[in-house]
Amino acid sequence: MKINGPNPTNFNPYKQALKNRQTTESESYKKDSIEISSEAKKLQKQEQPDEKRAEYVNEIKQKIDSNQYKIDYEKLAQKMHGFWTEK
Repeated sequence: MKINGPNPTNFNPYKQALKNRQTTESESYKKDSIEISSEAKKLQKQEQPDEKRAEYVNEIKQKIDSNQYKIDYEKLAQKMHGFWTEK
C-alpha cells in the first residue's frame, strides 16, 4: 500500500495568492517613457541663437577679455528694480 500524505496541491493555501502578487509586481516594473511636446520639439530645432544676440554676446566677451567692460551700476539697479516691481 502506498501512502502519499496530504494533498500537495492544497498544502499551502496562500501559494496561489503569493504567485498572483509576484506576477503583478513584475508587470508593474515597466520602463519609463517620455513624450516631448510639439512645442518642445520646435524649441529644440532652434539651436542657433538670434544673430543680433550672438553679436552682442561676442562683443561683451571681447570687452571682458580685454578688460574694457565696465558695469553701469545705476542702470543695473534700475533694471533690477523694474524687474522686481513690475509684474
